[in-house]
Amino acid sequence: MQTLAKLSLYDRLGGVYSIATLVDDLIDRVMSDPRLNANPLVNEAHHRVPPAGFKYLVTEMVCWAAGGPQIYSGKSMDEAHRRMNITAAEFDAFLDDLQQSLDKFQVPDEEQTELKAIVNSTRADIVVDTAMRAGANPL
Repeated sequence: MQTLAKLSLYDRLGGVYSIATLVDDLIDRVMSDPRLNANPLVNEAHHRVPPAGFKYLVTEMVCWAAGGPQIYSGKSMDEAHRRMNITAAEFDAFLDDLQQSLDKFQVPDEEQTELKAIVNSTRADIVVDTAMRAGANPL
C-alpha cells in the first residue's frame, strides 16, 4: 500500500467521485457568478454549453492533471478561452469560486495548494492582455 506521502493528488482528493462532487459545486458557482457573467462573451458561453457536459470535461481535466487515470479529451485552455477576452480580475473571480468550493468540502491545505497551482498554470492561456482586450479580437 502506498504511503500518504506517495499518493497522487488525485488519490488524496478522494478520486473521481470526490473530484466530480467538487467540480459540480464549482461549476454551479461559476455559471451563476455575476463577476464572470458581466463579460458578455463568458455569459454567452455559459448559456451555449450544457452544464453537465462542462462539468464532465472539467472533472476529466482535474482528474488527469491530478494524476488520475482519466485522459482529458477537451480543447486546450487557449483554444477554449481565446475569444472570451477574460481579464485577470475575472480569472481571480474564478479562483475565488474555486476557493469557496474547496472550503465547502474542507479540502486540506496541502491539496488546495497543489490544485490551485494546477489551475494557476493555465492562467497565461486563459487571461488576455488588457491591451489586446481593448483592441481587435485575435483570431
